Amino acid sequence: MDNNNLKISIKHPKGDDGYRIFSIRVQTEMINKIDNIASQTGRSRNELINIFLDYALNNYEIVTE
Repeated sequence: MDNNNLKISIKHPKGDDGYRIFSIRVQTEMINKIDNIASQTGRSRNELINIFLDYALNNYEIVTE
């Protein structure tokens, strides 16, 4: 086989990578805090939100009163 062939992989439809896009309302103060952390760490807002959500989902406790 010729090694000079251009190899093009099959593109999967959006969403097949295990991620979904959705919108949320967030207070301006919270966005400012996230943006501040992003500038200090070099991470994107999206990366940080995923880190925070992952942490919260692995460390939450439901309290019944």
